[in-house]
Amino acid sequence: MPLTDFLFYFKLGWSHIVSLDALDHQLFILALVTVYTSKNLKQVLILVTAFTIGHSLTLLLSVLDMIRFSSKWVEFLIPCTIFITALSNLFKKDFSRKAVNTNYYLALLFGLVHGMGFANSVRMMLAKDQNIGWGLFGFNVGLEVGQIAFVIIILCATWVGLSFFRIKRRDWVIFLSAAVFSLALKMALERIPY
Repeated sequence: MPLTDFLFYFKLGWSHIVSLDALDHQLFILALVTVYTSKNLKQVLILVTAFTIGHSLTLLLSVLDMIRFSSKWVEFLIPCTIFITALSNLFKKDFSRKAVNTNYYLALLFGLVHGMGFANSVRMMLAKDQNIGWGLFGFNVGLEVGQIAFVIIILCATWVGLSFFRIKRRDWVIFLSAAVFSLALKMALERIPY
């Protein structure tokens, strides 16, 4: 039943972003979005979609068994993508459109790595009698909706921090990026695949 498959994988994609076990993906989204404000909603939605495209492409290729990577290396590379993104935020001198456009490329490129992180689980879950297209479509839609919900929370927190608490935007970006960098570096060191 395609609708049943879609709903099952939609919930799986949603929880892949919003569950407590999804800290690595939440940190990556936070690192990507922290340089934006609610005025940049359209740019942020494009950014999140770029991440989903990268994530989806690798997930599809992995599920179809066209590519395979060691899960130890993937689990190590995921926090590396996070701390690299957070580190790039720390060196941004301004937050003009041109300055933050690098995040589009980071989202797409590093989305490829994040897609490999879930591929093994999805590959095992897809039964032979299920429609792989509906399953992957449902997962990616759930992932996108979960990311958008998380992005809205981040942008609301940014608006509160900048408007009510009068935190300077540069200080806000440095604080969040440094926190994400520290957590991701710790995760990477714990996952070194040797």
